[in-house]
Amino acid sequence: MIKITLPDGSIREFASGVTPMEVAKNISEGFARNVISASFNGTTIETETPLTTDGNLILYTWNDAEGKKAFWHSTSHVMAQALEELYPGIKLTLGPAIANGFYYDVDFEDQKISEADFKKIEDRILEIARGKFDFKMRPVTKAEALEMYKDNVYKTELISNLEDGTITFCDHSTFTDLCRGGHIPNTGIIKAVKIMSVAGAYWRGDEKNKQLTRVYGTSFPKQKDLTEYLELLEEAKRRDHRKLGKELELFAFSQKVGQGLPLWLPKGAALRERLEQFLKRAQKKAGYEQVVSPHIGQKELYVTSGHYAKYGADSFQPIHTPAEGEEFLLKPMNCPHHCEIYNVRPWSYKDLPKRYAEFGTVYRYEQSGELHGLTRVRGFTQDDAHIFCTPEQLDEEFKKVIDLVLYVFGSLGFENFTAQISLRDQEDREKYIGTDENWEKAENAIINAAKDKGLNTVVEYGEAAFYGPKLDFMVKDALGRQWQLGTIQVDYNLPERFDLTYKGADNELHRPVMIHRAPFGSMERFIAILLEHTAGNFPLWLMPEQAIILSLSEKYENYAKKVLDLLENHEIRALIDNRNETIGKKIRDAEMQKIPFMLIVGEEEEKNGTISIRRHGQEGKGNITVSIEEFAAIVDEEIKKTLKVFTV
Repeated sequence: MIKITLPDGSIREFASGVTPMEVAKNISEGFARNVISASFNGTTIETETPLTTDGNLILYTWNDAEGKKAFWHSTSHVMAQALEELYPGIKLTLGPAIANGFYYDVDFEDQKISEADFKKIEDRILEIARGKFDFKMRPVTKAEALEMYKDNVYKTELISNLEDGTITFCDHSTFTDLCRGGHIPNTGIIKAVKIMSVAGAYWRGDEKNKQLTRVYGTSFPKQKDLTEYLELLEEAKRRDHRKLGKELELFAFSQKVGQGLPLWLPKGAALRERLEQFLKRAQKKAGYEQVVSPHIGQKELYVTSGHYAKYGADSFQPIHTPAEGEEFLLKPMNCPHHCEIYNVRPWSYKDLPKRYAEFGTVYRYEQSGELHGLTRVRGFTQDDAHIFCTPEQLDEEFKKVIDLVLYVFGSLGFENFTAQISLRDQEDREKYIGTDENWEKAENAIINAAKDKGLNTVVEYGEAAFYGPKLDFMVKDALGRQWQLGTIQVDYNLPERFDLTYKGADNELHRPVMIHRAPFGSMERFIAILLEHTAGNFPLWLMPEQAIILSLSEKYENYAKKVLDLLENHEIRALIDNRNETIGKKIRDAEMQKIPFMLIVGEEEEKNGTISIRRHGQEGKGNITVSIEEFAAIVDEEIKKTLKVFTV
């Protein structure tokens, strides 16, 4: 008998050779019908793999990330079979699962594939799937594998790098593929499939190698799921921050300025400024002091901090001055500068904590193929702050930062999030600096603070910064996509590297602990995500224009100007549309600009000193007529509902 431990901690005994699917049926027949993948002692296995030792078993359904991974990887096998049948003589390479589907890299040689072919490929995949063919793994010798793929240089290269005794094939229907495993029970579970696109891809990502064709696809266990996914993609296109940023005149890019270097237009700059002032007000209440550091620093500064080793090779090249041997770098991070600000004078334990904040612009040389609107740029501004505190103050300071992050999220409508505790890789420690002792102290500090705050947390190994562990806030947007927004990091290492000290109550010198934090992360990325989350309908307090005044004719332009003056007295951001256009055209344009309130003025409004209000997106619901003071009260009340008051 063997003992199988399940995720809830329960232990069940089975005869040796029991399969994960048999364990699932032992739990519940209904549950077993939904099981599509499994892992045993941390290794992905098939649902029919015999278990012969004690161990931990996890059973996955479509609702689990690992279940989806197995589903999509299995579909890539079926697509590969369909491609071989439809395009005889092609050479298959690799076909992994990815975030929302799968791809297969194929050498089509002289044959062509285009969007016009997608339907026939999808039809053949579904035809194969309906055969309900089992996915079966089998071991083969290296010699057998090489013989099987003697006409495929790509598979041969892969096999040549494998050890005899570790090579497996996966069979289904009439198709066989070199594969490590991780499949659903049979093809019949695949009910819906969509070929998404084709693109060029170099073999093994090396541009010196032959360019292959990468065929992207996705699949689902229900047609309804595929339909919903495709609708979600269409909505994502409508919400694309690059499209909205152009339409709303927030930002632009210029080839002459350079790739990945955004230009903020007046409306976008005003939006950024409001976000900055919003956070600065909260930071001032929380005891932060504003500092400013230069955009460059001597190379030695970043060698000391470890950033040169981390970013130097892939960053902008050093700036050489007329002085021999003098080198400067565009700053990749603000923290080394803040360490030097701390070092300007000696400190006592009575002076701590010191909280330095800066909206500091940093630079990273991202590859051109990785640039994407505002979410991946080469120059970006971080809402950075660094807290220098005693070890005894660490817990309280960390929790205060959590409160600040939650305040930011609450005021901007991000309500669905998980706190990710990002720790070191459990095996590869070479990419991190500092002692094991300091890392353990830092990791425990984050784990305990998150627990005390009652955060919904997950632990991810290998996601820590090179100098310390992090608490990363993973936010789901309106479309259910997950983004990393906001981070808090505990760092015992930079204080050592920069020889930071304070005099303790014992009159001896001690090392402070450093907390890195950025609730927005970067202004560019945050605004991009906020744009897509809100579809450009920002909270009223943040909107570039909160109202637009539309006069029914030229006769009422003077009254429109009077209304504008009164609104400005109430600190309401408004403008007048006095173009020679119909009122319908003006309303449609205001809707396109997503301005929250359209204030229509005509004869009745001028006579009574009122305005007629039309809300954005409420076509057909009718207008209401109010005084300027009543409208100001409406705006004030709506802002109070969303813009929280930060308390310390």
